[in-house]
Amino acid sequence: MSVRKVLAVLHRMCWLLFGVLVLTGVFFEPLLPFGLTFVPAGAAVVIGLVLSRTGPKETLESRPPVEVAPPVTGRWSALNSPADKVPSHGTHVYGQTYAIDIVAEPGTGAGEASARPSFRWFWPVVRRNRDFPAFGAPLSAVADATVVRASDGQRDHLSRNSLPALLYLMLIEGDARSIVGAHRIIGNHVILDLGDSTYAVYAHLQRGSLQVKPGDRVRAGQRLGRVGNSGNTTEPHLHFHLMDGPDPDSARGIPFTWRGVGVPANGETFTVEEQAAPA
Repeated sequence: MSVRKVLAVLHRMCWLLFGVLVLTGVFFEPLLPFGLTFVPAGAAVVIGLVLSRTGPKETLESRPPVEVAPPVTGRWSALNSPADKVPSHGTHVYGQTYAIDIVAEPGTGAGEASARPSFRWFWPVVRRNRDFPAFGAPLSAVADATVVRASDGQRDHLSRNSLPALLYLMLIEGDARSIVGAHRIIGNHVILDLGDSTYAVYAHLQRGSLQVKPGDRVRAGQRLGRVGNSGNTTEPHLHFHLMDGPDPDSARGIPFTWRGVGVPANGETFTVEEQAAPA
C-alpha cells in the first residue's frame, strides 16, 4: 500500500473518530476531556493539507500532455480548467491535478432544457436534473482501453446551484462524502486503462447508464454511459482527468489534451462533431 493511500485512509478515520467523539459528548458522557475531542480533527486537517498540496512527481510535471479524443460530442463549455491554473480544482487529491469540468450548452444535451439554469442566490434552492442540458448526454471512450472500474448505482441528486444548497454541499455533504471514500466524491464513474500507466476518469455519471463493466475492452469512440449528477456535484456535468494509477486515493495527475480541441480555458466554448461509431 502506497504512502498516499495510507494517508487517505487515516484522513477518513480521523474525521470519523472526531464525529463519534462529538456525538458521544452530546448524547452521552464524553469519553475524553472536551479539548482532546479535537485532536483527531486537527490530525485530519494536517493530513488533508499534505494530500492536497503533494502534487505529481517531477517526472509527471515534465511529462508532455497525453493526447486523447474528446469524451463528448456537441457544444460544451469548460469550468475549473487546468488551462487556467494547476491544480485546477485547488487540490491534488484523487489524482485530479489536471482535471476539467465541462457543461453542455443549450441544444446539446439529452434533457428537456433549452438553456443551462444560472446560479441563484436563494431561489429556487434546487433544480431537477432534466433542467440542465448536460444531463443524459452520451459519453464515449477517449482511446482504445480496458475498463478497470465501473460503477453506476448511486443516485442522481438535485442541483446545488443556489447559495443555500452550495453551503450545504461545502459544509456538510462534501465532508460526509469524503469520509466515506473517493467513490462517494466522484459518484458513478468509469476508469479506463489507456496503457503506459495512464488512466482516464469519468466522474458523476447518470445512475444506471453504464454500458460497460470491469474487464471490458473498448475502442475509441465507443459509448460508455451518460452524464449524470451523482457524487460531489453542484449540477449535471462531466468531470474528466488522467492519472497514473487506477486508485484515485493513491494516483497522481497527468496532463491531457483533447484532439482537435486542446485544453479549453474556463468559460471557453468548444464543439466536437459526432464521429461514426466504431465497428
